[in-house]
Amino acid sequence: MGKVVVTGFGLKIPGVLSKHQFKAVLENGICTHELVQTKGKNGIHQMVAGVIRDDFQTINGKNYKRYPRLSRIAMAATDDAIKMAQIIFEKNQRVAVILGTSAGGLRELERNSENFKKYETFPIESVSLGDPHTLSSSVATHIGVKNQSYTLTTGCAASSDAILLGKLLLETGQADVCIVGGADACLGDWISLGFLKLKSIQLDEDILNTGVPFSLKHKGFVMAEGAGILVLERENDAKIRKANILGTIMNGYANNDSLPMYQTDLTGQTMAKALKGAIGNYIPSYVNSQALGLITNDTVEYKAHQSMFGASVPITSIKGMIGHPFGASGAIQVISALISMEYGFIPPTIKTNADGYEDLPIVLETQYQEIKHVAITTHGNGGNNTCLLISRYH
Repeated sequence: MGKVVVTGFGLKIPGVLSKHQFKAVLENGICTHELVQTKGKNGIHQMVAGVIRDDFQTINGKNYKRYPRLSRIAMAATDDAIKMAQIIFEKNQRVAVILGTSAGGLRELERNSENFKKYETFPIESVSLGDPHTLSSSVATHIGVKNQSYTLTTGCAASSDAILLGKLLLETGQADVCIVGGADACLGDWISLGFLKLKSIQLDEDILNTGVPFSLKHKGFVMAEGAGILVLERENDAKIRKANILGTIMNGYANNDSLPMYQTDLTGQTMAKALKGAIGNYIPSYVNSQALGLITNDTVEYKAHQSMFGASVPITSIKGMIGHPFGASGAIQVISALISMEYGFIPPTIKTNADGYEDLPIVLETQYQEIKHVAITTHGNGGNNTCLLISRYH
């Protein structure tokens, strides 16, 4: 079947609504976080978050008003991906939609919770809000395709898993085009209080002092909204229609820590196995890490990297710039890798001084060089580890 290639992508993340905006953020190390209000232990507090400041009016009409926000964000990103791919779906073409999410319509469930107490105000869309598959089905409806549609809910690894499944469907001839990626838009009191209880976020902190990857002096990650969508095709099909090929999904590997809830394999060996399975005999130009400012998470990244590469392969995280968009993370990391390959640079890990990680080859300033291969690491609640290898197309 040949290689599986990327012919288009779209993304909607804090401070970024287009490829060129994302390139500027990545290349210049721009932090897009802001302060928002949220509930805490003692009333209302300030929380650092990543918020998309766009109402997506083009998909806010009558036909879309009952869709959750993550679906509308995903639709907007999908429109951009299809436009970039310059693809028109043929009548008999098998187009699969495979998207991942961590929280689904949790934001809308919270906002409508008061209405659930009375029949008269009970929202008619309540069932679809509680069904994560509303994400993929709504995107499939939006673009007018009637083939496979899957929604994966494997936590923060969900969009990486969606890319892996899309690659499998193309390689086995079960689909001709795959729209893959993920979306999450779950900012609200429910999720912030939950992570506050877990001591995973910090309130009333300066923007530069939270969501700091690879730092033992800082605690907590930055929650963010986001969607990242890619168009995947078989290489031969893309060449026949003279598409602009942006990169290759070379390989991927997924496994699970198989530990009780809220625990993770702190040895890093399970993640290292996933990373080894993804890269095979290739040596990546750098690792695009999910490190996000949680010490347990970043420790896993550290130990896996050390066991695989020592100090020989650079590692970076973009989470200090855009925050952590949950189930959309992997797809957005892949898009950042495609941009870095096109323009020849490794984006920096901002905010951190590498406190406690001094022996890790963290890229702290934009590093200009040829980029041939990028390894992507993601892991999610429930223990899933999914790694991908993205390569420049030749």
